[in-house]
Amino acid sequence: MRVTFLGTSGAVPTTQRNTSALLVNRDGDRLLFDCGEGTQRQMMRFSTGFAVDHLFVTHCHGDHVLGIPGLVQTFDFNDREAPLAIHAPHGTRGQIEDLVHAAGNDPSFPVRINQVGPDEVVLDRSEYEVRAVRTDHRTDAVGYVIVEDDRKGRFDREKAEEELGLPPGPEYSKLHRGESVEHQGRTIEPEEVVGPPRPGRRMVYTGDTRPTDAIAAAAEDADLLVHDATFASDWADRARATAHSTAREAAAIADRAGAKRLALTHISTRYAGDPSPIEREAREHFDGDAWIPDDGDRFEVPFPDDGGERPDSDDA
Repeated sequence: MRVTFLGTSGAVPTTQRNTSALLVNRDGDRLLFDCGEGTQRQMMRFSTGFAVDHLFVTHCHGDHVLGIPGLVQTFDFNDREAPLAIHAPHGTRGQIEDLVHAAGNDPSFPVRINQVGPDEVVLDRSEYEVRAVRTDHRTDAVGYVIVEDDRKGRFDREKAEEELGLPPGPEYSKLHRGESVEHQGRTIEPEEVVGPPRPGRRMVYTGDTRPTDAIAAAAEDADLLVHDATFASDWADRARATAHSTAREAAAIADRAGAKRLALTHISTRYAGDPSPIEREAREHFDGDAWIPDDGDRFEVPFPDDGGERPDSDDA
């Protein structure tokens, strides 16, 4: 699961940060979350490709959706035929339709708009699903959670070979699939060589929000929480007035949830020259790994049992 941060600024872009957008490549499935103005250029700049079939919109403020007209028209220019699904909060269909058809554009490919609410399963795949989660902003808004299915248990090859005398071969695959096999007159059951199921990965993207109980619950044991951290605590009153979060509040949610890593986004232009107060504040209140990603940074989300440290941006 590779996360590419396409836009990490607040409501206004800066010379270093674009408005909100994040792309997740989950084993070839490219999922785009929010689409601020200029997202299509960010996708080209950071080589994510345009093979996006699902766009998940957290809310319809401009810095999260004004990239939709350009992206849809770019798809058209590239002779796209595959359908595009746009998922957005209940009550926003008309706004999304206006964006899709901006400047009289009539896409040559199918565009399906799916309105979603908190706790709904938005996308159901064979190995993972995307759910909506309740957020607290100034308009109809949701966040999104990617939850992978449990994985198969570890296969104990040493026991299979040395204790059971079973040589490598197709029987290993059968046992790993949960099927018993016959060997030298005895039946070997899967549980003899296959450990218990292992959890998949969990990632949460909040969009713009105040800290909420729902986000804390959705981010329980999350491998990555991407949370609004528009301000440091010196602007806590402004955060409350505009329904955003401070870095300290984001850190408190991550800590309460037991999340392993916290990526701080939607950084106010007040910190354009030096965002370190936000990062420093989060690290003071969260024991896990907290950082502010730059536009273009990539992060491979590790499996829960694989550990893994956040790579430096140069190595991403």
